[in-house]
Amino acid sequence: MRRLTAAELRELFLFEKLDQEQLDWLAEHGHVETREADTAVLTEGEPATCFFVLLEGTVALCRNIGGRRVEVSRSSLRGSYFGATQAYLELDQPTYRMTVESITATSMLQFDADEFGPMVRAWFPMAMHLLEGLFWGMHNTQAAVGQHERLTALGALSAGLTHELNNPAAAAVRATATLRERVAGMRHKLSLLAQGTIDPAVLPALVELQEKAVDRVARAPKLSPLETSDAEDDVAGWLDDHGVEGGWDVAPVLVAAGLDVEWLESSLASCPGAVTGPAVHWLRYSVETEMLMDEIEDAVTRVSGLVGAAKQYSQMDRAPFQVVDVHELLDSTLVMLGGKLADVRVVRDYDRMLPGIPAYAGELNQVWMNMIDNALAAMGGSGTLTVRTSRQDKHLVVEIGDTGHGIPAEVRSRIFEPFFTTKPVGEGTGLGLEISWRIVVNKHHGAIRVESMPGDTRFQVFLPLEPAGP
Repeated sequence: MRRLTAAELRELFLFEKLDQEQLDWLAEHGHVETREADTAVLTEGEPATCFFVLLEGTVALCRNIGGRRVEVSRSSLRGSYFGATQAYLELDQPTYRMTVESITATSMLQFDADEFGPMVRAWFPMAMHLLEGLFWGMHNTQAAVGQHERLTALGALSAGLTHELNNPAAAAVRATATLRERVAGMRHKLSLLAQGTIDPAVLPALVELQEKAVDRVARAPKLSPLETSDAEDDVAGWLDDHGVEGGWDVAPVLVAAGLDVEWLESSLASCPGAVTGPAVHWLRYSVETEMLMDEIEDAVTRVSGLVGAAKQYSQMDRAPFQVVDVHELLDSTLVMLGGKLADVRVVRDYDRMLPGIPAYAGELNQVWMNMIDNALAAMGGSGTLTVRTSRQDKHLVVEIGDTGHGIPAEVRSRIFEPFFTTKPVGEGTGLGLEISWRIVVNKHHGAIRVESMPGDTRFQVFLPLEPAGP
C-alpha cells in the first residue's frame, strides 16, 4: 500500500498550509488508490465512507436525474477532492451526493471519512462552527428561496396562460351567441322569400347565389381602412338605388365578405326586383354566418395552439433527453410569456437551417424563460426583444437581446452567482441566472456569454450540436 510523504502532501494546495504534525498524521492515515479508465470510483447514494484527493488522471462527477446519468463536471486538476467532502459535519448516515467515474487511468489519495472528519474538526474548531453555520444556512435558504422561486414562476405562467386562453375562449363564446342569432335570422329571411311571388325556377338560382357568396368569403381581399370606407359607401349607395332597406347596416358585412358592387350587380341580375331586398338580407345572414364560423374556428385553433405551446414548454409526455428543435422551444416560451409582451416588439431572427440538438428540452425552456423575463424586466415592459439563432463552429448559438438599461461593468462578473441580483429588494431572488448557468454549462457542456451596454444587452447561449462525450 503506497503512501505519500509529508513533503509530497505539502505540494497539494489543499494541505500546503498545514503544520508538520498535521502532515505527518495525513501521511500515516492516507494511502494511494488507482483506477483504470471508465471505472467507477464511488456511487451516488452509497454511504460516504471515503474522502479522495486526485493525484493523476481525469474524473467525471455525475448525478442520477430522472433515471439518467447526467455529467455535472469533470476535473483533471491535481489536488481536486471529492467523496465525503462533508465529513467534518456530524451527519447521520451521510451518503455520496454524486457518482464519480475515472475517465482516464487515475490515482487518488484516499482517507477514511470516520477518521478524517473528526481530525479536521479537532484541528479547526472555530472554522468548523463557521462552516456548519454556512452549510446549514445556505441549505435552508436555498431550499426556501428555490421553492418560492418555483411557485412564483408557476403562478406567473399560470396567470399568463389563463389570460392568453381567456381571449380566444371569450371570442368563441361571443361568436357562438351571435351565430345563433344570425342562423335564426337567416331562417326568417328564407321564409319571407318563400312567401313572395317567386318563380320556382328562381329558387335554385338563389341557392347557387348563396353558395357563391359563401365561397367568396374565404377569398375576400384585405382592404385598408380607407378602401373599406369607400367600398362600404359604394355598396350602401347601390343598395339604396335598388330599394334595399337598411343598406348602411348591410354594407359593412357584404364588404367584409368581399361582395362589392360589381359582384352584386352581376349576381343579383337574375332576381326579380321584388325579391332583391329579401335576397340581399338573406345573403347578409349567410356570409355573416360563414364569417362567424371562421371566427370560432380561429378562436378554437388559438386555444389549441396555446395548449400545444404549454405542452411544448413543459415537455409533458416527452423524454427528458431528446433531439429538439430549439426554435420550437423558443416559440413556446414566448407564447407562455405572451401576457408580458403586449408592449414589446419581438424580433425573431432564426436560422432555420440549423439542425436539432440533443438536449434536456424542459430545462432549456427554463433557461429561455429566465433570460427573456430578465430582458423584459430590464426594459421595463417596453422596448425591442430580439431572439436570434445562429451557428458558430460546432455550437448552436441562441442570443437573447434587449434594449434595456444594460448591466454595469462592475457587476457583470457576478451575475451568475447564487443569490446575486441587480433587481430591487423583494423583486429578484438571484437564482434565475445561476440555475441557467448550471443547466447550460454543467448539464449541456455549453457556455453563456454576456455583452452589455445601455440600450443593447445580449446573452449568448452556446450549445453543442453533437452529444458530449462520456
